Amino acid sequence: MQIRDTDGPGGRGLPRRTLLLTGLAGAVAAGISLPTAAQASAAAGTTSANGWPVTTGGISTLPVPGTPASVALREGEVSVVLLHVIRRFHYEVEEVARHELAGHRAAAGLTGHRTNYASGTAVAVRPDAYPLGAEGVLFPHQERAVRDIVRECEGVVAWGGRLRRPHVAHFQIDVRPDDPRLRRLAARIGGWTQLPGEGAGVFPLAA
Repeated sequence: MQIRDTDGPGGRGLPRRTLLLTGLAGAVAAGISLPTAAQASAAAGTTSANGWPVTTGGISTLPVPGTPASVALREGEVSVVLLHVIRRFHYEVEEVARHELAGHRAAAGLTGHRTNYASGTAVAVRPDAYPLGAEGVLFPHQERAVRDIVRECEGVVAWGGRLRRPHVAHFQIDVRPDDPRLRRLAARIGGWTQLPGEGAGVFPLAA
């Protein structure tokens, strides 16, 4: 069972910030999905909980534009989307330092939603500050910003703060590899690199 944000369509968090022009040009995308209820180990199968192949290939350590951090993610559309999520988190929720991201890792010992790290389709943002099971670690305005980030991704990304046992640091692609929504979202994010006043990172000027 994938986790969905149940906020109504009329809700809004903090306003979306605009993307730095030097942002995601040349970045590759990685896909991540939220966990199923089953706690099967990634090492026991060929796919992670979100339906992506567990792999050690096609993974690159990518810089997050606008931050001092980098993270290992699946190359392609997935990483485009997740890098955008990280950038918005950095600007709107909490600054991300150099060693405050956890991405792809070996499958051994991973269960549930954490198997998605073995497919390169999940990222933990500031995992030491927001450990698995921790509650009340975000201020209300920070949580609103996170929900707005997820809402902007139109069902492609899920947040671990919605889990029964919260994992506030966790974000993953919430669609399978052949879902066209991932391709459309990655293309939209990529287009923002060419347009001033769009995306994450720069506040629009007031009229």
